[in-house]
Amino acid sequence: MSEDVTITVRGEHESRLAPERATIHVGVRVDGPDRATVVESVMRLTAPVRDSLIARADAATVVEWTSKRLSVRAERPWNTEGRRLAAVYYASVDLTATFTEASELSEWVSEVSPWEGVEVGGVDWHLTADTRAATERAVASQAVAVAVARAEAYAGALGLGRITPREIADVGLMSSAQPSSAAPMMMKAQRSTAFAADGGAGMEYEPEDIVISATV
Repeated sequence: MSEDVTITVRGEHESRLAPERATIHVGVRVDGPDRATVVESVMRLTAPVRDSLIARADAATVVEWTSKRLSVRAERPWNTEGRRLAAVYYASVDLTATFTEASELSEWVSEVSPWEGVEVGGVDWHLTADTRAATERAVASQAVAVAVARAEAYAGALGLGRITPREIADVGLMSSAQPSSAAPMMMKAQRSTAFAADGGAGMEYEPEDIVISATV
């Protein structure tokens, strides 16, 4: 009587896609000795930033943007002689905006970064929800195909007949799997590097590809 032969294999696949969206984080910050003045200043300086995002949203180059509530705090610094000084008030408003194109993002950052009180933060590159879901399905399917092809190759080398899949799972989820450090489904988006164009005329962003991978 013949015995079943169990062949355990791993299948991997990955896709690299150019980002479709860029979400930038921007803050408007003011400090000073008078609370009312600091609050008035940060609201005044935030207004043109909001207006510029509204204009770009109307032009469909920004798909969404948000503005958090005003944040105000006070600190009493110490001088070199160990004495507490008068309170310093800090006010800030944080904003995020999602752009459809890296060029539009670069243009907007070049516009607002010289403005008083504006601090430009990091950029998160990502895909649309539809693209991400479709790519994850395709990558997972290809990973399974790779695993099946490997199993068939091993079976052929052993002189065995047709193989029948018995169990499939993400890495680390098999009922008899050994611990693995490999991630079953990964998505990585690299932060871009911003740099000044020639003559300091503006900012330019060059996003790296987003990598979506699956291992079964």
